Amino acid sequence: MSNLNRLKRLFLILILASPFLSFAQENSSNDYLLPSSKPDRIILNLSENPLEGIGINWRTDTSRNFSQLEFAVATAGPEYREAVSLLEAETETLVSQHEGEPVIHANYHQVNLTGLKAGEQYVYRVGTEENWSEWFQFSIPEDDKEVNFLYLGDVQNEVVSMFSRVIREAMINLPKMDFTVYAGDLIDNEHADFEWGGWFEAGDWIHATIPSMMTPGNHEFSKNPATLTPHWNAQFNLPKNGPKGLEETSYEVNYPELKVISLDGEQIDESPTYRKAQIDWLRNILTNNPRKWTVITFHYPVYATHPTRYHDKMIDYIRPILQEFKVDLAIQGHDHAYARGQAFDENGKLNYDKGTVYVVSVAGPKMYDLKPDEWMTRKGYSTQTYQWINVKDDLLTFKTYTTLGKLYDSFEIQKDADGSNSIINKIPNTPERLQSK
Repeated sequence: MSNLNRLKRLFLILILASPFLSFAQENSSNDYLLPSSKPDRIILNLSENPLEGIGINWRTDTSRNFSQLEFAVATAGPEYREAVSLLEAETETLVSQHEGEPVIHANYHQVNLTGLKAGEQYVYRVGTEENWSEWFQFSIPEDDKEVNFLYLGDVQNEVVSMFSRVIREAMINLPKMDFTVYAGDLIDNEHADFEWGGWFEAGDWIHATIPSMMTPGNHEFSKNPATLTPHWNAQFNLPKNGPKGLEETSYEVNYPELKVISLDGEQIDESPTYRKAQIDWLRNILTNNPRKWTVITFHYPVYATHPTRYHDKMIDYIRPILQEFKVDLAIQGHDHAYARGQAFDENGKLNYDKGTVYVVSVAGPKMYDLKPDEWMTRKGYSTQTYQWINVKDDLLTFKTYTTLGKLYDSFEIQKDADGSNSIINKIPNTPERLQSK
């Protein structure tokens, strides 16, 4: 064979092999996201009663079919190791594959810690034998009826690259949070394990030390029919106290003076059966609600900020319930912009000074156009934000910050003796971020 023919043959081999080499190189950069015997994706989730219990979840490879958790009351030194309790986790196996990813076999483990004490600090670690995680520390809130929490809109895209700074800035800039609320669309492709790995990487130790609750968005579902990704129930350990068939997507969390509700917005939009189940359940828990404050989260906003969107199912079925039961605050996502305001329907006419306060926000980098509307007291285009909410006695304080740590919006809800609310705006003297015309 001539040298020329050899070169031609080598060139042909390289051309034919290039897609496979590209695939291998692409995935080798994500090898660190594959499961191993060392626990990863460790997360705390709120329980139904956060002053008495907490949910813990983590992942390993399938080389072991069990995993354990050690925990103790935290001490100022290492002596807590002398009084450790050991629990075996419940384990389930998830096999997944997304386009461009290998087949991934992983074990997900969960433990529900109960009998915890308000105001106490605890430490825990997860694993087996030589493959233990580091020790993490978390706090159970004091039973003083004060709650601080963080609310984040859609994360979805370029999560490690572009969302990480948002949650980290929140941790630096704000007081210690009791929990975090994610308003759906945590990632872009529901079955993409590497995307889920990026979400956990962005939150890292924050997820393992500050409990989260999350409501699903449309990007957590496959379509026709709407089907929740199996990653959701495998990797989260959320309350199962909602309608049957909507475990860990539609549920409630109860603090002494605060009820926080998650609704499965995608199933409200797509499934008449699950829509009715959630409507009936929501009416029931709000009818028998002894708590002073009620906050609700769902993905599709009642009032859209996007110029061409109209969320008819939320307006027709959910808004009347929020109005009837005087829900204080609705925290939402989906429209990738910022807006806050009120709009109470009175026989087809909207009252912009009454009723539930609606907020839409976005924490990730994907932005949509914003159409100013009368209901918006404050609005913002192309602005990644995080929101701090404090509830204490008769006052709910809400503050929105940009990723620069600058206050962008602020208001208070003062609850009067008869249960009615007064809104006190404390908007900073800074211009709104709007599209140039």
